[in-house]
Amino acid sequence: MLSDGGAIFIFLVGALVFAAGGIITSFLVHPRRSTQVKLDTYECGPRTIGPTWVQFRVQYFLYALIFLIFDVETIYLYPWAVKFQALGLFAFVEMIIFILILVVGLWYAWKEGALRWM
Repeated sequence: MLSDGGAIFIFLVGALVFAAGGIITSFLVHPRRSTQVKLDTYECGPRTIGPTWVQFRVQYFLYALIFLIFDVETIYLYPWAVKFQALGLFAFVEMIIFILILVVGLWYAWKEGALRWM
């Protein structure tokens, strides 16, 4: 059996090899000659008529950021839930503090109106 450090090292080396492999492969197979068609911006759909600049409300981005923050922080709950029985009271108190910080952040976003649609 590998120690925890050995397993982490193997995953780190695997991630680096995977990333380097992707970069090297893209360098080897990229097109060598550029034409005007290849350099042209790709847009799908029909050609637009009139002005195409549309501004989106900031609230859409705030919803996305809040979702992303809570989604990523939820990932931290899974390993804790798997090892809940073995961790003891200290880890339980730490997770309660973590969840309280999340609730305070959600309350603050709600109070500031970041969750109002219009």
